[in-house]
Amino acid sequence: YHKNKAKGIMKAGHVFTVEPMINLGVPGDATWGDNWTAVTTDGKRSAQFEHTVLVTDNGCEILTARENEPVMCWNEDLISR
Repeated sequence: YHKNKAKGIMKAGHVFTVEPMINLGVPGDATWGDNWTAVTTDGKRSAQFEHTVLVTDNGCEILTARENEPVMCWNEDLISR
């Protein structure tokens, strides 16, 4: 992540979260004094969601996936430049 100080290699059994913040305006963000609340620097609307991911011997498992939720896969055939 942006200011990662704990660099290393993920191994089977490790768990991490992916927490994108999608902003309507500028990409900048700030954290309030409670050290938890994240807001956009321009005050425009944003959306945030997260998934918890378990690294397995064969790849990964999304622990927070809902039943019947479509799985996003990388498909090079859909890339257009």
